[in-house]
Amino acid sequence: MLSTSSFAPPQVDLSHHLSSEARLRKPNPMKAIWKLTRRRPNMVSLANGDPHFSLYPIRRVEFEMASVDDVDPVASWRKAGPSAPSTKFVSSSYEPCALPLQTALQYSHGAGLPDAQRAVTELTNFYHSPPDHVCTLTLGNSDGITKCFRLLGEPGDHFLADEFAFSSVTNVPFAQGIKWVGIKMDAGGMIPAELEKTLENWDPARGRRPHVLYIVPCGQNPTGSTLSLERRKQIYEIAQRFDVIIIEDDPYYYLQYDSPSAATTSPDTPFVPSLLSLDVDGRVLRIDSFSKIMAPGMRLGWITSSAFFHEHLVSYTDSSTMHPHGFGQMLITEMLHGPHGWRIDGFDRWVRSLRAEYHRRRAFFLDAFAKTVAPTGLARANPPEAGMFVWIRVEIEKHPRFRADLRRISGNPTAPRTNVKELMEELFERCLDSGLVIMPASIFALSADPKHDDMEDPIEDRLNYLRATFAGTEEAMEQGLSILAQTLREFFADEIRAIA
Repeated sequence: MLSTSSFAPPQVDLSHHLSSEARLRKPNPMKAIWKLTRRRPNMVSLANGDPHFSLYPIRRVEFEMASVDDVDPVASWRKAGPSAPSTKFVSSSYEPCALPLQTALQYSHGAGLPDAQRAVTELTNFYHSPPDHVCTLTLGNSDGITKCFRLLGEPGDHFLADEFAFSSVTNVPFAQGIKWVGIKMDAGGMIPAELEKTLENWDPARGRRPHVLYIVPCGQNPTGSTLSLERRKQIYEIAQRFDVIIIEDDPYYYLQYDSPSAATTSPDTPFVPSLLSLDVDGRVLRIDSFSKIMAPGMRLGWITSSAFFHEHLVSYTDSSTMHPHGFGQMLITEMLHGPHGWRIDGFDRWVRSLRAEYHRRRAFFLDAFAKTVAPTGLARANPPEAGMFVWIRVEIEKHPRFRADLRRISGNPTAPRTNVKELMEELFERCLDSGLVIMPASIFALSADPKHDDMEDPIEDRLNYLRATFAGTEEAMEQGLSILAQTLREFFADEIRAIA
């Protein structure tokens, strides 16, 4: 087992957090035997039905990737196009390489191939230096998140998350009978005091107190918010006090930016320490991916967890998805360990250069917004500190059909006070009719439970936001924001359906 550190603090017993499914799952006996083949070198195997590599119709895979020799490799790669400097490395059955093809394309076990596992372990240690954790390879973020939910979730459980969260993730545990409790946010992300209040005041009649927190600390999707180090420390302390497991989903970790007023993001700007780097109990399961820093179709990532959770993740993988694909493991191993690869210092140059490129794109978006949408006085943008998204607040209170008296009229003390939801649905349809696809806040909002949650300021009254990305082309940003500005003008000028 490959650990991220030789230092092992006293272990906290967190076994009670395992789901019934995880407790009942048995290790795959075939995979257990596979581990024994590493007992000594040159073992003779008559065990597995593995096709011999001499029968693979592949004997050499060459990867041509951007050169990271320049101080700003992303700019060189983007601007020079096909003539940009590149580097090549191979996985082969007959040439020197970090992960020979005959090894990479054989059956493996749930943690991933040892060489690939070692590569992401060293990467994790470089950026986070967790005291004593183990890496488990996955088929990207979604696979890792799903496995964590299955590992920890029980029918009837409630999980905690930001009140606005990525719906593709929050939809996952519904089939397990798990519900969500949204924690209020502000421009700085999840508010620790709100998390503490939710746990402190939990009503046992609702079920057992939430024991899992899912959180995206950098460039949160959809709001773009980033937790400060102080908030991270507060959230971790609350998790310790209330015995909560943290699932730290951090795909935008490497895309952290300097202030919008800065010309660029300096390569010397440090990354905000992760929750994993603060973890001394083994209660953080961190999920990483290559999707946002290399290519989303790679479908390769990893979970960093305590050795205890690692064993259960491997057991689940060995009896479900099996190990990640060999081609992706070849790529990252050759990239990080190969004789001609980037190595970790080259990878670090790439991601620091990449965030400078996204800083430029963020600046372009905000400048275009200032020229097109802001002059309408009908919306304002919250500049993100990380990630790929801008959270746009629509000044819906200015709409001629805005109502703030619906709760009083209905007499229902838990009903929405306003018609924000209906107006924003109409605005979204207007945008589509005008040729613009933009994400409404409603698809990210976690519904509250009127019987138990604080309905003084219901989330339905705070849906007046849109999520827009600056990851696309400059042309798309200019056209999209121009359409948005015109649609807002027309929508706010419309009094045809005004309520008497």
